[in-house]
Amino acid sequence: MLDASALLALLLGEAGGDVVEQRIESACISTVNLCEVITKLVDGGASADAMGQRIAALDLDIRPFEQEQALHASMLRKTTRSKGLSLGDRACLALAASLGCPALTADKAWAGLDLGIAVELIR
Repeated sequence: MLDASALLALLLGEAGGDVVEQRIESACISTVNLCEVITKLVDGGASADAMGQRIAALDLDIRPFEQEQALHASMLRKTTRSKGLSLGDRACLALAASLGCPALTADKAWAGLDLGIAVELIR
């Protein structure tokens, strides 16, 4: 399960992008996190069409943000608020929990979380 920061590291050639590249074939991402990625890239001057094509070329497993994840993400708010986790962060964690897979992120604040959800830092 990719957090937006992990996919951005790959797309922007940042540290940790190589870790994401090694796991991209089996990775998935939430529509919420994909929206974060495209927004960040468009804010940086990229065209939405070009980013859509680039992301499509990765052939990612893109998962909808459904009611189950929305409820779980809401419940994570109280325990993650002190670490500053956003809705997107909690969406990623909720989907990782529902799939029983680790969440890959570049966000070091996630390392200290004790949520029963596996978190792997890419850098």
